[in-house]
Amino acid sequence: MSKTASPPIRIGISSCLLGEQVRYDGGHKRDAYLVDTLGHYLEWVPVCPEVEMGLGTPRDTLRLVRIGEAIRMVMPKTGADHTEGMRSFSSRRVRALAGQDLCGYVLKKGSPSCGMERVRVFDAHGVPTKSGRGLFATALLERFPDLPVEEEGRLADPRLRENFIERVFAYHRLRLLFAGKWKRGDLVRFHTTHKLLLAAHSPRMYGNLGRLVANARALPRSTLSARYAAEFMSALRVIATPKRHASVLQHMAGYFRRQLDDGSRRELLSLIEDYRQGLVPLVVPLTLVRHYFRKFQITYLQGQVYLEPHPKELMLRNHV
Repeated sequence: MSKTASPPIRIGISSCLLGEQVRYDGGHKRDAYLVDTLGHYLEWVPVCPEVEMGLGTPRDTLRLVRIGEAIRMVMPKTGADHTEGMRSFSSRRVRALAGQDLCGYVLKKGSPSCGMERVRVFDAHGVPTKSGRGLFATALLERFPDLPVEEEGRLADPRLRENFIERVFAYHRLRLLFAGKWKRGDLVRFHTTHKLLLAAHSPRMYGNLGRLVANARALPRSTLSARYAAEFMSALRVIATPKRHASVLQHMAGYFRRQLDDGSRRELLSLIEDYRQGLVPLVVPLTLVRHYFRKFQITYLQGQVYLEPHPKELMLRNHV
């Protein structure tokens, strides 16, 4: 790798999703999309908390059990309690992951160690409720609150998948910005290129970030970078709706509306409305918008990340 090349985009992942045989039964949960498609653009950092803390494979199953007000991790077959062991391991492991420059994490759905949400918690009578979070996942989310994190099960939803991958690449760009000797002007340029992307997710939070950048000189650099990163990633967690996408597309169309003849203008606005109503995917009106801004050489739009927030080869906007 050359000295000027960007660092790899590293993503943490539950090892079983890569096909590693680390499950309690000695099996795996290989996810073909993650391995065969997304894996071409990322570098995986696999973690299996249960194996790495020394439980071995195969092993007795683990459960989250509510005992009084506490949630414990136990093996129901033997009654062995691994709560403190898992918490101690998780604390050490997430500290080590801080040195890996992660830009995202994919967790295993339903796991008592890795599950992000709706993990089964059993009461004293063995009755489960889907109300828990895995112990390792808890430590991970507490240590990296801005990190894009998802479960593989939720990534089957096209909108959640597109949102997660968009956040991963955005987080990577953000890390590159703040990793060097950045100036406030660099932040202004970064924010400018992400304006339309932010507007598609949350106009309110887009406005808040704009005011933060406008007042950048009033804040210490460390405070400014921390606040911008937190609010930027929080804005992108909001799912971009067809209505907000349509508003952004109409805004972009305004830059070249005078150059279009009446028929071309009606065609473009009709496609945007078709998208808003769910008749065509986002890629359809977006392709026509891109054609026109290139034809008319609209410099401002050429720099907008919204037009290509992730590799086009992933075809994520063909399905939202």
